[in-house]
Amino acid sequence: MAPITKAQAHTGHHHLLINRDLPLDFSKPLPFTEQYIHFGKGQMETALNLQPGVYTLRLVLADHRHVPNFVYSKPIKVTVTAQRKDIDPASLQKPGISVRPVQAEVGENTPVQVLFHASALNVSHQALKEKGTGHFRLQVQPEGRAAELMDFAGGETEAWLRPPKGRYTLKLEFVDNLEPGKVLHTSEPAALRVGAL
Repeated sequence: MAPITKAQAHTGHHHLLINRDLPLDFSKPLPFTEQYIHFGKGQMETALNLQPGVYTLRLVLADHRHVPNFVYSKPIKVTVTAQRKDIDPASLQKPGISVRPVQAEVGENTPVQVLFHASALNVSHQALKEKGTGHFRLQVQPEGRAAELMDFAGGETEAWLRPPKGRYTLKLEFVDNLEPGKVLHTSEPAALRVGAL
């Protein structure tokens, strides 16, 4: 991921489409309307305060010019039954990170996807050196052995691992892009078990 301020190969930022289909022309920038929410600072989430109704939501990844890549999510439908006007949606977001293996137990020699998430933080490629951004660093701690650190300085928000048989503890750090040694947030640990033990 990357904020929109500078071009960086193989990076982009999310756009949330509300009740909009995928664009027919992937060579044109996405518009700026209430139905196209741009996460141009490298955000991974937002809080919506929608009126009652049925909505279709979908994420689309686009480059620094807002031109979509061919990366998008499946649509999801949500039903809003009541709108809370007494709560500011921004007050629901607190800075923090989390790590989650898609499966907590996998067979030996089976790849496992590990998802990273940042709330109220801006994820970016470290090379952009953008103020107010950071990237993820994953600590993989095998039971009874030294931990291995994996740096995702390219702004990645997931990893595929294929660790050997054993029990592992995964912990995620959010590292400042201007001061690479400065850890801004640390996740709660997550457990992963590989193979029958």
